Amino acid sequence: MTDIAAVPGKTLARRREVLSWALWDWGSSAFTAIILTFVFSVYLTKSVAADEDGGSATLGFGMTIAGVCIALLAPVIGQRSDAGGRRKLWLAIHTAVVVLCMAAMFFVRDTPSYLGLGVTLLAVASVFFEIGQVNYNALLVQVSTRANIGRISGFGWGMGYFGGLIALTIVLFAFVLPDIGLFGVTSENGLNIRVVALFAAVWFAVFAVPVLLFVPESPASGEPLRRNFFGSYVVLGRRLAQMWRTERRTLWFLIASAIYCDGLAAVFTFGGVVAAGTFGFSQSEVVIFAIAANLTAGLGAVFGGRLDDRIGPKTVIVGSLAGLSVLGLALVVLPGKAAFWVCGLALAKFVGPAQAASRTFLARLVTPEREAEAFGLYATTGRAVTFLGLLMFSGFIAIFGTQRAGMAGIVVVLVAGLLALLPVRAPEVRG
Repeated sequence: MTDIAAVPGKTLARRREVLSWALWDWGSSAFTAIILTFVFSVYLTKSVAADEDGGSATLGFGMTIAGVCIALLAPVIGQRSDAGGRRKLWLAIHTAVVVLCMAAMFFVRDTPSYLGLGVTLLAVASVFFEIGQVNYNALLVQVSTRANIGRISGFGWGMGYFGGLIALTIVLFAFVLPDIGLFGVTSENGLNIRVVALFAAVWFAVFAVPVLLFVPESPASGEPLRRNFFGSYVVLGRRLAQMWRTERRTLWFLIASAIYCDGLAAVFTFGGVVAAGTFGFSQSEVVIFAIAANLTAGLGAVFGGRLDDRIGPKTVIVGSLAGLSVLGLALVVLPGKAAFWVCGLALAKFVGPAQAASRTFLARLVTPEREAEAFGLYATTGRAVTFLGLLMFSGFIAIFGTQRAGMAGIVVVLVAGLLALLPVRAPEVRG
């Protein structure tokens, strides 16, 4: 693919494609920031559950089951979308399921009998979101070149964080802070948070449309598309054997990223829960912190994407994981809201670059027209050891009786991922 800088006549069209692709990240922040991390998950553990520690453990168990489902489904669905050349179709279907699950969260009232429904909807939405992200990530190669893939990947992550910032600001001032919010919504029966779930569903649906309209579909890989879904696992097994013989570096990266991405997922899943339960943040304080954290993380992602194109994705990932580990340990031992504000915002600065550079690391390695399969494996390996982050968080709480102890388990996973990545040879920065 020719660099867009060399083809001035195509620059405007390519910019529209890049922006349309990144708007899916902007819209998906309604799920990751509002639903999964800072608002609805906190509502489940703090208002719906009978007690916060029990609610946190239940949430961790539900998300572990979701991780197993992702591990089993993601690579096969990715392989099938490569073979059929239908990445956008599957992205549309999976996005629609996530939107419907978020809309259904409106029915989760703030009583313990609704905890099972809330966790189930969150887990199902997580499964389809991650599988949808397989095809979304694979479309990165349709809107970038090897010379600018780091910047565009970082731009996408940055758009996600900035979208989360705007959405969270609207949620804070329209529904969370006022005694009587927009349209007369109050907090009785958790109505304000339930309406937030509806808002998040609409937000995601609207901003998911441009990528389906303006980003070109990827060509089919040429691999025969099996009518039998389970027969695709046979094809996947053969593909893995081939990768072991000829693309072993890619497999080693998938293994290493599985570990540290699991730690990153745990940070996102339980960030708001820890702020509320351990550091005494109120619901509105959690959202205010989330707004600041999204701004910091978005700037970090954009800056990290530019570094990616200059010094390579591995250097960015290693530096980010080192920073996350140090700051995570500081939060384990330091008391008070001020410590969470300082360390939490500094920590957010490193999350975006680690995520964006991981995506480009794999995109630089993968065989052309097999991107969805590769990102399916990326999702699978990232979730195959989901028990490490989520179960260590829940397990440390069960053993030591505090959420603060659970944070130490997440730090262990991040350090293990960093050590596993160090021997993996970095991909070439430019093609």
